[in-house]
Amino acid sequence: MPLYSPWPALFLAALMLWPPATRRWALLPLAVAWAWAWKDGVIEPVALAAPALLALAAVCIRPTFQANSPATPPPALRLFGHLLFVLLAAALFLHLIPGFHNPQVIAPAPLSADAVAFGMYLNLDKPLVAFWVILVLAPPMVGGYVGGYVGADAGRAVGSDARSYAGGNAGGIAVHIVGRTLAAALLACAAAVLVCLGLALALGVVGWAPKWPDTGWIWLINNALLVTVAEEALFRGHVQQQLATCWRNRRWGGWAALGVAALLFGLAHFAGGWQWMLLATMAGVAYGVAYRYGGLAAAVLAHLGLNAAHFGLFTYPMRAVF
Repeated sequence: MPLYSPWPALFLAALMLWPPATRRWALLPLAVAWAWAWKDGVIEPVALAAPALLALAAVCIRPTFQANSPATPPPALRLFGHLLFVLLAAALFLHLIPGFHNPQVIAPAPLSADAVAFGMYLNLDKPLVAFWVILVLAPPMVGGYVGGYVGADAGRAVGSDARSYAGGNAGGIAVHIVGRTLAAALLACAAAVLVCLGLALALGVVGWAPKWPDTGWIWLINNALLVTVAEEALFRGHVQQQLATCWRNRRWGGWAALGVAALLFGLAHFAGGWQWMLLATMAGVAYGVAYRYGGLAAAVLAHLGLNAAHFGLFTYPMRAVF
């Protein structure tokens, strides 16, 4: 991947989504990446339909301000906005929207003796889902305990109740939140590695195959900044969060939302057969728990940890015959 290309700008935009101080400016390097990609022929004008329709979905959902007070759109309009986003997200994930010529950066080849061939593209379409969810819905990014908020809900308290919590000790609050977020990520990742990769070994889907190919670093960067963020933003930041909000008055609401999101995440892996759908559903449960107690950051870290263990230590993506 040459440095003089759209991808460093896209990676920078993805990084800027995380700190609250830079989040609102993340669209600037994203626009630079898209303009550069247009110049290089990576996208065609028809691809602009994707961000245009995402903007329409955002308008249908986001409150408008009249006389300095927020006005919530009608429920029917909000429902339309969410349905439009889900359809667009599915199309972007499946690369069904025309006008994108995503470059292949890893040519298909087996990474170990018994593995199916693996290749990789750098995508401009799929990451749009992460930008939309984070900038439009503002899901909790971190977890902890702040001013009476527990788990991912604490992410919403940062910058408000957090200033008065612990006598205004902002530094202590930040350390506590980071600690809880990392703890949720590490515990969920450890559980996912033990259960999912252990079951994959038992099913014969993967084998023990330690490796780190020369292409491993671009794989890692792509997974850390684009792939896991987009997938967790959709399934946890949108599906799980919206269902948990709808069912917030039910004692079972939060866990039911987690289960539905995990099941949908598993179904999204239908191409790998029932084994991959089962493994992905179980992984989705772990990511959902990480999100519930540690916010989007914990879910992304848990997801990245499992993917990295799979890539570096086991057959990737799977054995050719099982």
